Amino acid sequence: MAPPTWQITDFGDSAVLAKAAGAGPERCWQAVQRLADALEPDDRVSDLVATYDSLLVEFDCDEITHTELTEAVHRTIAALPTAPAPLGSRAFRIPVVFGGSCGPDLPAVAEELGITEQDVVDALCSREFPVRFLGAPAGAPMMDGTPFAQPISRCPQPRVAVEPGSVALSGHQAVIYPVRSPGGWRLIGQTPLKLLDIADEPYVPYQPGDRFRFVPIDADRWSDCAAQGPEVTDA
Repeated sequence: MAPPTWQITDFGDSAVLAKAAGAGPERCWQAVQRLADALEPDDRVSDLVATYDSLLVEFDCDEITHTELTEAVHRTIAALPTAPAPLGSRAFRIPVVFGGSCGPDLPAVAEELGITEQDVVDALCSREFPVRFLGAPAGAPMMDGTPFAQPISRCPQPRVAVEPGSVALSGHQAVIYPVRSPGGWRLIGQTPLKLLDIADEPYVPYQPGDRFRFVPIDADRWSDCAAQGPEVTDA
């Protein structure tokens, strides 16, 4: 399969956006991750934000220009291996209390899909979800590949505060809120695991390419699972 083509454009006064296309979603995502790994932040590049098919490269205007950075990104792309090794991946077991006060939108999601609440839970727990990138706020694991044919709509009215550990769906994506924050995604469950620890390095134990498997638990197991922490089941 041919590698993706790249389009690099100016993005505001201190960033460029490199977008991969033409090679399928999985291949484009992998190419974006490899480009992000190759472009480590330095005194010129201040930050890198990798998503499903694009990489935002933020830079210091006093150190480099848009044109110079674009040329540097093109050189880095040209140096990437044509047959790269597979990205590393670990599997995490994520215990979740589904429905009730932990997942108040589960009934609405089931109704929207025309299936039962248990069908929703069974489908979500039947597969692994790849972590595609770390989003806002604070390292939220953005995942895709929900097992439903139709996208899940967002809440008509976003919530002012969503509790940490809330598992939510929108479109064909899933996410876990690592901190208390506003949000408009459908809440279908909550994990007792603490995902974010600002006193640790890295702040979250997972990275793009890792996989999450949701495991349903009863509410009376909350404290036991919280004490155990995230469990890596394979690497």
